[in-house]
Amino acid sequence: MHPVNPDHEPFHRDAGSLESGLADVRLSPADAGPLELIVTRPVLGERALHDEAEVDLVLGIAGDTWIERGSRRTPDGSANPEAQVTVMNIRAARLVAGTEDRVPLAGDQLYVDLDLSTDNLPTGTLLEIGGAALRVTDAPHTGCAKFSERFGVDALRATATPDGKLLRLRGINTAVVRQGVVRRGDTVRVVRP
Repeated sequence: MHPVNPDHEPFHRDAGSLESGLADVRLSPADAGPLELIVTRPVLGERALHDEAEVDLVLGIAGDTWIERGSRRTPDGSANPEAQVTVMNIRAARLVAGTEDRVPLAGDQLYVDLDLSTDNLPTGTLLEIGGAALRVTDAPHTGCAKFSERFGVDALRATATPDGKLLRLRGINTAVVRQGVVRRGDTVRVVRP
């Protein structure tokens, strides 16, 4: 485990830079691509990088606080089973982060070089990674105040534009359907419904 400093200096790209960077995001492969980063949130505000992680049917990513955090979107405030593991396109993350060391600040757990667009990964699509499998859910994954604070208002707005929503620039929510170990560099394979 490698801790990440959450107190990096803010870096905010302007709207024009973000718009021009979308061309690279659109070049992400459609059917298979590498798992570039594995990140957990061991405590509020902290991030840790891993070379491998256990994807668990109950816990999501072992060592992450997803289950303890709960959700505003469930009636009882418990963790949303349709949002166990968040996945973000690494190209989009690099675009908003500006530097590689700031990418984990987005708050997602898995960063992949894969087309996450609604056209390519409709709800129900499976992502097979190492020994695990994740199902793409329709639970919305939207930016928050922390995302805006770290990457800027323009970055948050970019995720909410029609193109941003289509490309799912903010990432996707998934549910674990098969537990297993995932490792950096594993191929993420798309299994369509």
